[in-house]
Amino acid sequence: MMQALLGLGVGMLLAIAFIWWLPIILIASSRKTTGGEKLVWILLMFFFSWFSWILYMLVAPVHRPEVSR
Repeated sequence: MMQALLGLGVGMLLAIAFIWWLPIILIASSRKTTGGEKLVWILLMFFFSWFSWILYMLVAPVHRPEVSR
């Protein structure tokens, strides 16, 4: 019984950690922003968490990356 409860606790901890890191991973792998701008968004995620993620989704495509032909 105790092992099942501990397993559930570890599983919940991993799920929460994944949910917290998900926006940071998505911003880091996004092509909407680059370089310093991406760093600023990731730092905002650390300080303001999900609110910054919503703001990123609304504001991030400030400029379109140039496509080389």
